[in-house]
Amino acid sequence: MAQQWLDEEQQRTWRTWLSVAELLPRALDAQLQRDAGISHAAYVVLAMLSEAPDRSRRMSDLARRANQSQSRLSHTVRRLEERGWVRRERAAEDGRGNRAVLTDAGWDVVRSLAPGHVDAVRAALFDPLTTEQTRLLGQALAAVLDGLDPDHSRRVREGAELAD
Repeated sequence: MAQQWLDEEQQRTWRTWLSVAELLPRALDAQLQRDAGISHAAYVVLAMLSEAPDRSRRMSDLARRANQSQSRLSHTVRRLEERGWVRRERAAEDGRGNRAVLTDAGWDVVRSLAPGHVDAVRAALFDPLTTEQTRLLGQALAAVLDGLDPDHSRRVREGAELAD
């Protein structure tokens, strides 16, 4: 069977995606470094904790939601602990595993950073697009996600807690 290469439009789209996938996180990192001296990965951890009803999540669930390995998350949480923004505690519901808890100081950081971060996301991703392009981008990304995770087993679902 002959090798099927990407056609010209697919190749152009793929290379554009690769550039966006590299440059968008870099732009978001730059804004967060400038405003708080933290990485986008650390901000995502803070945001995921801020969205939990009790501002805490099991470490395994947090790793999944923040798209980080357990090891990387552990390092990220340690750095956030050093700043007093997060603390770890044993999971009270079953005594197994640990939970990361957003402290009041961490909550204040998220609240102060969120408006600037939203502005950075909007400027980098949505401002260059029309309303129709935004809708089409959302549909296209949803289709790609459906192909990568057809049974929805790897997606973050609100309220879904995973065991440690």
